[in-house]
Amino acid sequence: MRKAVLAAVTAGTLVALVAGVAVASSGGATAGAVVKTRKTSLGTVLVNAKSLTLYMFMKDKNGKSACSGQCATFWPPLVTSGKPTAGAGAKASLLGTTRRAGGKVQVTYKGHPLYRFAQDTKAGQTNGEGVNAFGAHWYAVSPAGAKVLKSSSGGGYGGGGYGGYGG
Repeated sequence: MRKAVLAAVTAGTLVALVAGVAVASSGGATAGAVVKTRKTSLGTVLVNAKSLTLYMFMKDKNGKSACSGQCATFWPPLVTSGKPTAGAGAKASLLGTTRRAGGKVQVTYKGHPLYRFAQDTKAGQTNGEGVNAFGAHWYAVSPAGAKVLKSSSGGGYGGGGYGGYGG
C-alpha cells in the first residue's frame, strides 16, 4: 500500500511540475519580443527572433498602425506580451510599443510599428522591400530606425507582382 501511495504522490508531483513549467513558459512573466539585426542583400536590417526581416509601413502615422484585417494577414505585426528586448545590433533606446485596435501590443522601433512579410519564410529574405500594398510602401528597417532603400542598380519597383495585395 505504501508503494502505491508513494507512486501516486510522485506521479502527482511530476504532473504539477510539468504543469508549472507550462504555465511559466506560456503566461505570467513572459519575455518580450526580440528585435535584433542581420546582414541581408539590402545591408544590415532589423529582424525578429527567427531572423525574419522586419518592415515599416509608410501609411502608419504617429506611432499607430494603419494595417489591419487583410493587410495584417500579409504583413503580420510584431506583437509582444512583455517588454521588447534589443538583441545584437538593435538599440534598446529605440524600442517601444503601441496598442493595436484589437488590443494587442505591437513593437515599435524609433516610433515605427514593426511587421514581417508573409512571403519571407527564411532568415534574411527581404521579399517585402519596396512593395506598394494596402495604400503605401513597405521598407525594411535599419538599425538606426530608418527605411532601407534598395540600391538603384536593381532597376526600381514596377509592382513586382504584388498588385494583388493592394487595397
